[in-house]
Amino acid sequence: MRKGLLLGGGTVLAVAATWTAVAVMNDGGTGAAAPAASPVPATAEITRQDLAETKTVDGSLTYAGERQLTSGASGTVTWVAGEGAVISRGRPLLKIDRKPLVLMYGKLPLYRTLQRGMSDGPDVEQLERNLKALGHGDYLTVDDHFSYATEQAVKEWQDDRGLPETGRVDAAQVVFQPAAVRVTEAKAAVGGKTAPGQQVLTVSGIRRLVHVDLDTGDQSLARKGAEVTVTLPGGERARGTITSVGTVAETTGQEPDTSTTIDVDITLAKAPKTKLDQAPVEVEMQSERHEDVLAVPVEALLALREGGFGVEVVEGAATRIVAVETGAFGGGMVEIKGDGLAEGMKVGVPAP
Repeated sequence: MRKGLLLGGGTVLAVAATWTAVAVMNDGGTGAAAPAASPVPATAEITRQDLAETKTVDGSLTYAGERQLTSGASGTVTWVAGEGAVISRGRPLLKIDRKPLVLMYGKLPLYRTLQRGMSDGPDVEQLERNLKALGHGDYLTVDDHFSYATEQAVKEWQDDRGLPETGRVDAAQVVFQPAAVRVTEAKAAVGGKTAPGQQVLTVSGIRRLVHVDLDTGDQSLARKGAEVTVTLPGGERARGTITSVGTVAETTGQEPDTSTTIDVDITLAKAPKTKLDQAPVEVEMQSERHEDVLAVPVEALLALREGGFGVEVVEGAATRIVAVETGAFGGGMVEIKGDGLAEGMKVGVPAP
């Protein structure tokens, strides 16, 4: 009866007559009353505890910062880094007509040709810092000026990488990225043609993260800085922290099967054992914790005729309905607030 009322949205009578009947019968003609039957099928105590809503959602183990790289060169692709390869400073990402497109570190993209006689700028300093790190330019001063020493260091680097020794650096030779990258996908195939501005590689950072497309209905579970538990491929479990919560909802699919989600990124406390990219994972998320609250099992809730919920307080052979305000859910328990309710009181629940 209680399950049907709660889930079906039925009404609850002020007196639960079916649970409060007292059986009176004769015992061998003596007229003695039998013990009172329990007013409800079963009871549970109101407890005081901490509660937090938890939910397990699907996610994927991937790498941070995926982006597209383009080439400034025209020609035939003669070599390309393989999927999963990690490319560090000074190493080629691919080769066009056997000439390498080299990775250097920096946040500023290469937006102009770097050469002697150009105006000063932070892009010059960025190049010089890389030349120094790669062991070129013993007399080079790292600043924003493209000097004769800079030109000589560039020629030395070009000779080392098998590039024409022009003393100039352009987008056909170098790509700047903030740090080492991991090749996610090769857009250009060996033997294919490429042209300036054409996408040649999809790359990412080398830091692992878990990405979740979280249903907007579960936004309360996504708080930046909150801890989560991630179940990885093979059953490995790892702790993680929510480091990014999207602010723009994205709708996918077609009516009537549409879903609206926000992006949530999670940083793991330690590197996972698996090297798989886009591996499916499960993320156990938790809403804000409600501390020291009164709680009852969820099945103790009754749907009231006037709306909202109540619980049936059991006091000896009598019962009474108390309207309650619900709060956090977690572990099969629900937070309740109601007049006169206290820890240790008994409430009715369905028979086990």
